[in-house]
Amino acid sequence: MGDLWRRIGEHPQIEGLDPSIAAEVLLRAGVLTGWIGSCNQIADAQETAKNLISKAIATFESLGYIKKVLEAQTELSLCYWRTGEYGEARIILQSVLSRLKVDSGLKARAILRTAIVEWGAAKYSDALNILTDAAPLFEKVTNHVLKGSYHNQLAMVFRSLATSEKQEEYLDRALIEYSAASFHFEQAGHTRYRANVENNLGFLFFKLSSFKDAHEHLDHARRLAVSLKDRVLTARIDETRARTFLAQKRNAEADRAARNAINALEQGGQYSILAEALITYGTALARLGCYRQSLSAFQRAIEVAQQTGALNRAGEAAATMMEELGEHLIADERQADFQENVALVEEVHRFERDLIRQALIKAEGSVTRAARLLGVSHQRLIYIIKKRHKDLRSVRTPAISRLKSIIKK
Repeated sequence: MGDLWRRIGEHPQIEGLDPSIAAEVLLRAGVLTGWIGSCNQIADAQETAKNLISKAIATFESLGYIKKVLEAQTELSLCYWRTGEYGEARIILQSVLSRLKVDSGLKARAILRTAIVEWGAAKYSDALNILTDAAPLFEKVTNHVLKGSYHNQLAMVFRSLATSEKQEEYLDRALIEYSAASFHFEQAGHTRYRANVENNLGFLFFKLSSFKDAHEHLDHARRLAVSLKDRVLTARIDETRARTFLAQKRNAEADRAARNAINALEQGGQYSILAEALITYGTALARLGCYRQSLSAFQRAIEVAQQTGALNRAGEAAATMMEELGEHLIADERQADFQENVALVEEVHRFERDLIRQALIKAEGSVTRAARLLGVSHQRLIYIIKKRHKDLRSVRTPAISRLKSIIKK
């Protein structure tokens, strides 16, 4: 960028430049601001990036450079994704794809980012459908970074589905995709993306209870991330490490690792992945017996997830909260802090009730759809409503007898 743009926070020097060159400078400054701001947790960097890219779009539109408009909009969507504004990112990408009629690298990037947005919003099946449908396009792509990104995102979707749908076979498919991603990133010489894959492999081996392999991959990932001074990626690796420690029952170590991740993510407003770290932190605190602190962490996770439109992740936070802070807190009425524990459980129930009510309203009373939004099974949600929140039965639509339905036909 030379003397045109020196650092984040400064507006590029575009006076006297040809409009097309000025727009290109604004676009590149915006992309770099978003990327560097994300890596280094720079406050308001994404808002600055949005402004710069939006100015570039306005200039490209005035010049009639449609392809550059679509390229800039694709970059703009990533800024919205980083700040957890999934709805806005989704609208931008839908507009871009509606105007890209021919297969190209730009179309592949727009599709990939659409899948990233849906994955970030915990809509894993939608993300999988998007990536599966796009497989023929990515077969034709020759760019190793783009091909590696495709395989990496597909692996992450399989990994998330393995957890949400309790289907272990997805983990094998994720391992295959991670291997493909690693190959392409190595061919491209991309260190940051290699570190990301190593983190993902660490997560996968932790899910398979291969803890030694998990820590080896996480050690490698963290060394790469630290060498790049990428605080967001380092935080994500710390969160994966915290989950691994929890699985090993090393709760104090999990607490420290999760806390490190949260501190880094909150400083830069990385809300799209903050909720996950808060859920892990709340779990570690609960297992250490710090119930009030644990409740605060779960509350924050629910709030962050709701702010970013990820109701599924909010449901995960609520379900984990009930599992970790359940009725066992008041099992012994002789406890000195019995009354405090009763109040704690009541507060946990209130949060759970509010979240279920919100899901039922959004699902127009359908328990099946509400369960899908919350990331729990239909049977589990029915049980929770009957056992703890009977008043919510008025919000749901009446159950239809299967036998009567068949007879009517």
